[in-house]
Amino acid sequence: MLGGIAAGSFALAVAGALALNAGGASQAGREPSCKPGGSLQRIEGLSEASGLAVSRTTTGRLWAHNDSGQPVLHAVDLQGKVSGQVKIDGARLEDWEALSIGSCGSSGAASCLYIADIGDNDAERRQITIYRLAEPDSSATSAKVADVFHASYPDGAHDAEALLVGPDGAMFVVTKGSGGPVALYRFPRDLKPGAAVRLERVGDPMAAKPARPDRITDGAMSMDGEWVALRTLQSITFYRAADFLRGDFTEAHRVDLSTLREPQGEAVAFGADGTVFVAGEGGGKGLPGTLGVLSCRF
Repeated sequence: MLGGIAAGSFALAVAGALALNAGGASQAGREPSCKPGGSLQRIEGLSEASGLAVSRTTTGRLWAHNDSGQPVLHAVDLQGKVSGQVKIDGARLEDWEALSIGSCGSSGAASCLYIADIGDNDAERRQITIYRLAEPDSSATSAKVADVFHASYPDGAHDAEALLVGPDGAMFVVTKGSGGPVALYRFPRDLKPGAAVRLERVGDPMAAKPARPDRITDGAMSMDGEWVALRTLQSITFYRAADFLRGDFTEAHRVDLSTLREPQGEAVAFGADGTVFVAGEGGGKGLPGTLGVLSCRF
């Protein structure tokens, strides 16, 4: 139930997830195992929480954003409290749907955020846009976009809510599946900021148009590049990244999220140790967004 667990208990659930991972080091060939830990926390001010990423520079910090409104990132702690807001200079917000973290390319920054303006409910956009910026420090109130990437699909417009960024900065988009099959698209490897490029279709993780509860609302890649997670309103499916990104969509593990009772599950992010966080919208009428945690072994 929303808000049915105290902040301290949620922190204990997070600590338990960390301990579970610390006690279960990765073994070659072992299948992943994940289960929800604890209940949901409210995220005040993020009624349309849509993107989520775990900071690589500040312990205990998550980054999140709404999918409409002002171009702002919200710093969120592990109890769901918004501890700061960072205005993003040089970015427009048409329909921000995903947030990833990864390499900064040749800029020299230690960690970069990738904001994906890729939502397209009516499938009519001529191009999508990705904004890349150095991860803001703990005291920042504004940050400037370093690089902008524009892209179009080779087969017409699609609605999408999932951006995957590899440790080397390689980018992939997974479409939602609202107008046809769920499809994986790849950005060119020799990507230059500012130029408009055409994406390459890799394949279809879901060959038929899925029902609404099974449409892809976000995706993430683990920091070591080993795992891909795709989430829907009701589940998360894990894939081995090396297979998934070349078009082999064999599932490694699926987690039922129904016990979390999210009003509208929208986001997923890997923690540094394999802990997985989920966030979502509040369910309408300005209700606060939600934050949950999964205890995982990889």
